[in-house]
Amino acid sequence: MQKPFIADKEYIGEDYSQTPLPKAQYENCVFRNCTFSNGFLDNQTFMECDFVDCDLTNANVKHTTFKECFFLDSKLIGLRFEDCDTLFLSIGFTNCNLGFASFFELSLSKTRFKECSFEQTDFTETNLTGSTFHNCNLEKAIFYQTILEKVDFNTAFNFEIDPEKNHLKKARFSKENSIGLLKKYDIVVT
Repeated sequence: MQKPFIADKEYIGEDYSQTPLPKAQYENCVFRNCTFSNGFLDNQTFMECDFVDCDLTNANVKHTTFKECFFLDSKLIGLRFEDCDTLFLSIGFTNCNLGFASFFELSLSKTRFKECSFEQTDFTETNLTGSTFHNCNLEKAIFYQTILEKVDFNTAFNFEIDPEKNHLKKARFSKENSIGLLKKYDIVVT
């Protein structure tokens, strides 16, 4: 059974935490101030959609497609992005809380993260080549066997990245935040 196609629609202040969003292919839609927390977004298709001031905390996103989707001022705490349909996955984030989220083994080349919080977020084995973490809090974020080539960390803060366990070729750091590369050595830089 083919899902209905819904385009150019705006959803404002809807609560989908108890009653799920109807299964459909959503294109060029805007979800504003909507709640999906602990709800079911599985098997959905979102193409060129914006999520503004939404709460997707712990939502089920199994087999969901996010193609050219943008999240602004939203909570995505605990979201397991690796459960999404990864074939067309392309996403961007501004001023979002992605604490405890997981991007395990995903390919997120050239993804733009701006002014986001990633407390204890898992980037294990993620390919972030050419991505940008502009003014992002990476406190206790997990980087292990992560491809960080050409990633811009110039304004990122609170990160600990082990250069021996990640691929950092041509990654960019500022002098001020490069201490995050040395934490494992327990040295003091003054």
